[in-house]
Amino acid sequence: MSEQEQQDQQSPESPENSAPETDMAARVAELEAQVRDVQLRAQAEIQNIHKRSEREVENARKYALDKFAGSLIDVVDNLERAIAATPADNDATQALRDGIALTHKAFLEALKRNGVEQVNPVGEPFNADLHQAVSMQPSATAEPNTVSAVLAKGYALNGRLLRPAMVVVATAG
Repeated sequence: MSEQEQQDQQSPESPENSAPETDMAARVAELEAQVRDVQLRAQAEIQNIHKRSEREVENARKYALDKFAGSLIDVVDNLERAIAATPADNDATQALRDGIALTHKAFLEALKRNGVEQVNPVGEPFNADLHQAVSMQPSATAEPNTVSAVLAKGYALNGRLLRPAMVVVATAG
């Protein structure tokens, strides 16, 4: 074998040497692309976990008072019943009635400061998501399928219903 033939065989330009290098470079590029893809997916997953945990923490803060507020609603109902039960025209019970009314007002303000709102839907269209129909009553003044009377007010905590309003729904007269 001549010296020229040996150099041709060892030369990187020869077809035998360039094919494995091209295959190797293509394989490296393919693996780098896979690594980038896995890295992007991992970063996206981390962002999703971060967003989900922030949302869960926000909801935990927002609705932590759910059960507590629900139990206070019963107290508000009892204060309203006490106000209704004390006669307004009796001087002997007027101080008691005023005290109960002030306590009721303070309770409602405290609930409102903590995100609890009353749902008092008199005259509004009946909404099964917010109201619980106790009965239906014919009415000449109210439009059909509207709330004509509220037996017990509903309450919502930061937009989430704690208790639906118990209502009487008007029907055609």
